[in-house]
Amino acid sequence: MTDAQAALPLPLETPLHQVRGVGAERASQLGRLKCQTVEDLLWLEPRRYEDRRRCCTIADLRLEQPAVIRGKVVAMGVKTFRQHSKSVFELVLDDGTGRLHCRWWNQPYLERYYQEGLELLVYGRLIQLKPRTMDRPEVETVEDNDEAAIHLHRIVPVYPLTEGLSQRWLRTFLWRFIMEQPWRLPEPYPGLPLGGLPSRADALRWLHFPETDTAARLARNRLAFDEFFALQLTIQGRRKKMQAAARGLPCAGDNRWIKPWLAGLGFKLTEAQARVLREIRRDLGGALPMRRLLQGDVGSGKTVVAGAAALMALESGRSVALMAPTEILAEQHYQTFQRWFGPLGIPVQLHTGSRKTTERNQLELAPASPAGAAAGNSVPAAATSPPGELYVGTHALITDDFAIGRLGLVVIDEQHKFGVVQREKLVRKGSYPHVLVMTATPIPRTLGLTLYGDLDVSVIDQSPAGRGRIQTHVREGSALPKVWEFIRQKLAEGRQAYVVYPLVEESEKVELKAVTAELQRLEQNLAPWRVGLLHGRLKAPEKDLLMRQFRENQVQILLATTVIEVGVDVPNATILLVENAERFGLAQLHQLRGRIGRGAHDAHCILVASARTPEARERLQILAESADGFRIAEADLALRGPGDFLGLQQSGLPPFRFGDLARDLKLIEFARQTAQDWLARPVPSAPLNPPSTA
Repeated sequence: MTDAQAALPLPLETPLHQVRGVGAERASQLGRLKCQTVEDLLWLEPRRYEDRRRCCTIADLRLEQPAVIRGKVVAMGVKTFRQHSKSVFELVLDDGTGRLHCRWWNQPYLERYYQEGLELLVYGRLIQLKPRTMDRPEVETVEDNDEAAIHLHRIVPVYPLTEGLSQRWLRTFLWRFIMEQPWRLPEPYPGLPLGGLPSRADALRWLHFPETDTAARLARNRLAFDEFFALQLTIQGRRKKMQAAARGLPCAGDNRWIKPWLAGLGFKLTEAQARVLREIRRDLGGALPMRRLLQGDVGSGKTVVAGAAALMALESGRSVALMAPTEILAEQHYQTFQRWFGPLGIPVQLHTGSRKTTERNQLELAPASPAGAAAGNSVPAAATSPPGELYVGTHALITDDFAIGRLGLVVIDEQHKFGVVQREKLVRKGSYPHVLVMTATPIPRTLGLTLYGDLDVSVIDQSPAGRGRIQTHVREGSALPKVWEFIRQKLAEGRQAYVVYPLVEESEKVELKAVTAELQRLEQNLAPWRVGLLHGRLKAPEKDLLMRQFRENQVQILLATTVIEVGVDVPNATILLVENAERFGLAQLHQLRGRIGRGAHDAHCILVASARTPEARERLQILAESADGFRIAEADLALRGPGDFLGLQQSGLPPFRFGDLARDLKLIEFARQTAQDWLARPVPSAPLNPPSTA
């Protein structure tokens, strides 16, 4: 290969070991940074930038403030302690204004890489003033050669590294690879309005070697926009395709069951519930299949709304499937709907992995002719008497050997607990049935626009009247004796309590309290009240028996893991004690808190935590100060990121390199609107090179 050929831009999919100047060893090192191809390397985002146009002087250093220092090594050496079991390597820099001590503990080999008189750039935070000291700063050697323009007197990128790969080598290679090659990245969608964002080619250069802080920010925003736009194009395209292929099944009902059912509930719907039901009825009677997300904080009455929506479909002669994430929640829904719908003569079936209330021959439910399927009639008329049934279940509903005749409505409760594929498998049991997905985990707007950008959204933003007040208390472990005395007082008043631990069994590696280890102690401390143990490893009959005993107040304390996080509804339970609360996410704690305060009595959520860091205390204080699920969810997303907030495997979200779902709301909204406008064009242009969302 000639030098001229080597200088030409390489295809983005070129493996790095084929790139001149890389080689097998460097390719292996870059591979540990998840850089396998030219495209991966181009999109390697610096973890920060250093403004080396003006280095700080040692005399001007301030405690805990990050700074870049340039000075010469005037002294260095290794000291050992404790019979050579511990050491510290220290070098002293001088820049003419003062001296700076740089220390590295238990890394004596570093002495080989430095010598007195060497000029260094040091980045770090001062931990003490007398003498001025930094621990484990980042260090680069200053060399007086033609590379100075890359590493000095400019805003310099600082990349993630791996063993054997130096900052200086990687920055030099990327400079020559990006700035010295005539890269001309084409726009993937020519004519796409960018709203002031730079071209992809400019964004690439500015990402690595920006002239200003603004250029670095705009570069990141453009590459994040590419990721969001690609996702929105998929989401909006899927919705457009569905709307073109399907027509809505008539499921608005005729009120013959809803009116007597609502009259017999014993309470009046809130205005928020009534508003959402009007939106759902409009969808169920519309020309297109409903695709709606129902958000409502814990205890807001989503199950009643789901019941009314189910009755609309049942009145229209259609069956309804309701899928819940756990057998405990499915069993509770089954009992609730049996109590509600039994007097109306509507069959309610339970279908879980361990329990089935019907042994109907599924062979009778084989698909009908193609013409019948197009109309949504997937079973012969003889198999549809009664006209519609309600099926409540878990993942067992989506097994291949289970069929549902005349499926008109799919309701998915706590939908974030299911994967995208699981939801689609249930929907495919019918021919474009209406879909209502519900969540009591408030979805931050950024996640809502990305995860559920193809859904219409309804929000129940009122709580039913007559509910008690919930108070949240954060306590340290030393306060537990007083906490138990308070719980005994409430038990004596006739109330019930949940006690939650994060593990089933004790772990040698993690010092956390576990439910199995605590059962005997609680039985002794809380006698004569009965304690029940509930966790995910119990068999279904054991869970059913225990939950029935707790609902009937035969068991007063339910010792549990987070298996009670969703759906458990016992109005007389007014105490929730969570130990090791710092180990839970805010959204999960808010869900657990929703198990209490469901009756007329005031309730108390007690979070016991060894919150040793300011961050941990701040997290729990957010929960203590707010009952607003959306505020809590936003804070949880910012603190933990979407991967931990929802679980990427379940969420269906691609991993983003540049996009940040905690802060990029405006970019996401812009990408969503741009994707809608692009798809609405008479003849959308095919992408030349769709941006990667990897």
